Amino acid sequence: MTEKYYYEDPYIRTFESTVEKEQTDENGHYVVLTSTAFYPTGGGQPHDMGTIDGVVVKNVEEVDGEVRHYLESPLSGQEKVRGEVDWNRRFDHMQQHAGQHILSAAFEDLFGYKTISFHLGKDTCTIDLDISNLVEEEAKRAEDYANNVILTNKKIVAKWVAPDEAKQFPLRKQLSVTENIRLVMIPDVDYSGCGGTHPASTGEVGGISILKWEKQKKLVRVTFVCGKRIIDELYQKQKVMEKLTKTLSVPQENVAEAAQRLVQQTKEQEKAMDDLREKLLAFEAEALVNSPLPVGDYNVVQLITNEYGMKELQKLAKMMLNENSSVIVLLVSEVGEKIQIVCGRGADVNLDMNLVLKEVLPVINGKGGGKKDFAQGGGEAIRSAEDVLKELISQCTVDV
Repeated sequence: MTEKYYYEDPYIRTFESTVEKEQTDENGHYVVLTSTAFYPTGGGQPHDMGTIDGVVVKNVEEVDGEVRHYLESPLSGQEKVRGEVDWNRRFDHMQQHAGQHILSAAFEDLFGYKTISFHLGKDTCTIDLDISNLVEEEAKRAEDYANNVILTNKKIVAKWVAPDEAKQFPLRKQLSVTENIRLVMIPDVDYSGCGGTHPASTGEVGGISILKWEKQKKLVRVTFVCGKRIIDELYQKQKVMEKLTKTLSVPQENVAEAAQRLVQQTKEQEKAMDDLREKLLAFEAEALVNSPLPVGDYNVVQLITNEYGMKELQKLAKMMLNENSSVIVLLVSEVGEKIQIVCGRGADVNLDMNLVLKEVLPVINGKGGGKKDFAQGGGEAIRSAEDVLKELISQCTVDV
């Protein structure tokens, strides 16, 4: 069993130890030490990082009681080594984890909302509350409650206890283990079974800020940050706000209103553009449908374009077929490295356009389909649009 300094004192940053074994498994090259300050992944908290004799520790996992330090490269073979924990990462995790205890306690004490799970991410943390809805007033009260606990600078005590002793404390939830029980306690605030690292007092958490919350199946997921992450979050938001105030030419307090106006204007302009496109399509449909070309027994409207996508081709074809029920419509669009095809026929024409399309698609490695009166598909531009149109026309002159 590896001696775990991170439980004895989470503030240990450097240590000396002895190599017990060094080998490789499916996850990479790792070393096991007789003692370590590197915290392994567990309990919602990510692993520590740092170096062992200058070699980067990229992952730490506990397997059958031994702590495996996965390294970027093998060690030099020496028995005695020196480890150094990335303190900024460790202390950040200590702040976030303790902050989670405090925030979960706030929601439960104020409203009876229990925390189901916790995730400590790279930039933000989340807790899942066993409720279907959370309102802003509740979130603000819980945040204020949690920050008041931080300001009172209560001690955070980690203690190993026997099962009978654990029953003496008002634990938040049932313990998941029956031996090697470790409690993390904030007197009068929270008593929880926990294997994570925490600071010595709530004041070191620095602060808690709830960023957002959202429905997650039958739960509510609350996203928050603690400590230095609040400063980082504020910095990023301030940079965004500066850009918005300059772009919108309004003071900070009017940014939301100006953004809403801009969004509304954009929607109106997009609608106007859509209306213009519809009118242009209608004009083009009218011009094309009145000048079909005879192909065998049919009158065929033909078009090659590099301006329209599939959506516009379909609209254009349907406009023409609604206008003239005795024509066939063959439209081919070549944009970039793609060919798109729309085939349609009026109600007075007896020709299976789906079969026409299916006969042509192989020449462009294409896919598509539809019904007897209307079909669409696309493929690679390995043949020109002109060649594809000729293939379509040829299929209209045979018994398909």
